[in-house]
Amino acid sequence: MPRFHSRALIRRAGLRDWASSSLTRWLAPALGLILLAVPANAQRDSSQRDPAQLETFEDRANVLEVQVPVNVVGKDGHPVRGLTVDDFEIVDEGKRREVTSFEVIDLEELSVDPARPSLAEEAIPGAARRHFLFLFDLSFSRGTHVLRARQAAQRFVVESMHPTDLAAVATHSVETGPRLIVTFTPDRAQLARAIDTLGAPTLLKDVRDPLRFVIDTPDADSGLARSDASSESPIGEFETVSTYLSVIGNQMQRMEKAYVRGQVTAWTQSLGEMAKILASVEGRKHVVYFTEGFDGRLVFGRQPDKDDPEGEADYFNIQRGQYHLVDLDDTFGNTQLQNNIMLMLGEFRRADSVLQVVDISGIRADLPAEHRARRVNDEVLFMLANETGGELFEGSNDFGRQLEGVLDRSTVTYLLSFNANDLEADGSHRKLKVRVNAPRGSRVSHREGYYSPRPFEQLHPLEKSLLASDLIASAAPKDDLRMNVLAASFRATEERAYVPVIVEVDGADLLAGHEKELLPIEFYGYVTDAEGEMKDFFTQLVTLDLRNREEVFAASGVKYYGHLDLAPGKYLIRVLARNAITGRTGVETLDVDVPPYDDQAPQLLPPFFLEEPGTWFLVREQTSEYAKSTIYPFTVNGEPYVPAAKPALVDDRGAQLCLVAYNLSESDLELAGTVIDKDGSEVSGGRLRLDERTVTGIQGLDKLTATFRPNGLAAGDYRLQVTLTDLGTQSSQVTSIPFSVRESGAI
Repeated sequence: MPRFHSRALIRRAGLRDWASSSLTRWLAPALGLILLAVPANAQRDSSQRDPAQLETFEDRANVLEVQVPVNVVGKDGHPVRGLTVDDFEIVDEGKRREVTSFEVIDLEELSVDPARPSLAEEAIPGAARRHFLFLFDLSFSRGTHVLRARQAAQRFVVESMHPTDLAAVATHSVETGPRLIVTFTPDRAQLARAIDTLGAPTLLKDVRDPLRFVIDTPDADSGLARSDASSESPIGEFETVSTYLSVIGNQMQRMEKAYVRGQVTAWTQSLGEMAKILASVEGRKHVVYFTEGFDGRLVFGRQPDKDDPEGEADYFNIQRGQYHLVDLDDTFGNTQLQNNIMLMLGEFRRADSVLQVVDISGIRADLPAEHRARRVNDEVLFMLANETGGELFEGSNDFGRQLEGVLDRSTVTYLLSFNANDLEADGSHRKLKVRVNAPRGSRVSHREGYYSPRPFEQLHPLEKSLLASDLIASAAPKDDLRMNVLAASFRATEERAYVPVIVEVDGADLLAGHEKELLPIEFYGYVTDAEGEMKDFFTQLVTLDLRNREEVFAASGVKYYGHLDLAPGKYLIRVLARNAITGRTGVETLDVDVPPYDDQAPQLLPPFFLEEPGTWFLVREQTSEYAKSTIYPFTVNGEPYVPAAKPALVDDRGAQLCLVAYNLSESDLELAGTVIDKDGSEVSGGRLRLDERTVTGIQGLDKLTATFRPNGLAAGDYRLQVTLTDLGTQSSQVTSIPFSVRESGAI
């Protein structure tokens, strides 16, 4: 990530470092509570639970809301539109359920603002969004064919996917099992990079994003923004990936002769485990599986073939009764392998995952004939797709065009919800059936069932990561943990901004259901630009020692300080906090505009209310040695302060705030404040007074102090809108911040 060194900025700003003596006095009590502060990708506490499922189960009267996306396709192959809630009936384990919510999502009618695609993302519930997992088989496929399949996958990402679709990239080999390279994300650039490299370590920078949104630094030199998805990777990269695949292929070939059936069994087991994990991701998952497959005779036996002398010899020996000379599994098929495959496919169906199988032995491009893969028995590949409701695509370099029918059929989704009561928290699978009053000849596609909740601590680590990444990608608020987020763009250089992100998490919510003295909290912050590309992130696992401090913590909470480095532009910041033991989760999003600093236009940052010392348990991000010397931006008159993300004001007290502005004239300033209630209406009450225009000694930087009194405002939530007018230029800048008012003496 791009960082700036404090010395260059200190010459401009004259600001004090984070470790200022005054701030240290404020931080000392809180910092003493931190037992561990390690990166979020370090080893986690194994006792966690599912925030998306378990909270609705435990904390809301044993009621779990189940969402069922349904696609209805007419006999013409196109989606059926115009159905209403009265046309649907849900049966849960033989019991009819009342539909409590009904929504129609039609991607053709969904308008996407190119400047803010995230608005369309937020308009689609997670269960109704399409998810694509590009899964590359590295064991039963030749490396040359895998390399060619990358181009087909990239074309599909760029040309066919809807802007609201999410996609992930993974590889699978018998030796290592599934490996997630990029999680489900809207970021087409990171997807392209993952497909380019297939996770080859020598081609990726050491980014260390535990959720796998970012696998390579998103800068101009990384080639992530390459628009021609059909172009080859650079020669060096092509050779590196080819070597990487060859190593894996050679490992498989050495083992194949003696252990091939065991390898197929291991293949079914590891893919089945992957399918179970995918169940934690909301919505229908289209697993686009790039493979040549293995010899179908291992499963179904040999078919009569005059050109197969080995098979002819086996049948001759059988006729003579010389069974000891015949490999019966090779001749008649292996029932155990068939059963293993069917069990694996059952896991995909239960996870609402469809295998769209691409036979890459047909993706030959211009390779010499001697390098072309032999054709395998397609019965296995057809079974993988057919048994999960998918299709087998073969003999084409452009599977994206073949998949257009799949995309068209899922354009319209009917999202039904119902409440399931009195479920056992045992993770059992419950079967669903959806009956639809649709035109004759229509086909109905819906999830086969759902899993009852199970404790977060029982989830696979990848499930926990997918739960977090799914919430971040959907950008939908989640309030198991009450959170407030504040972010502002401070000028660092003429080209970039330093954007501190303040995250406040309610202590009582964090402690709900928590029984241990140590409290591990996960913090994740990601920022996407107008095109949905991830531009920077921070993650950290912080463990607090709350022995003899539980009551104090419950009355306040934790305030986390992270930061992002951004170029001018409009961004969406996505922040997630999670109790790493109970799984309780909070998600908030925040729009941030980083202005161009070279146009000298006046700019006003959000109001920063000065927090009273001792209000929160304070934690700062863990940074590299290079970044540790960055300055702490929240200072006034040379003294540091801690800003409040959402100030809680007392009705009879004044609160001090700091306003940071750029490019004002030397003329007098006028400050005005307006109070707006949660309904968006202006209300009377409250008074804002400008106290001082401080001397910063930095050209173009102004810091103002002011006092706000909430007199006359009833207890509740509001927003303070601040207007700063430069009387010399008559230009006005407007900014705002949410706040709450509580009665005097209230806790």
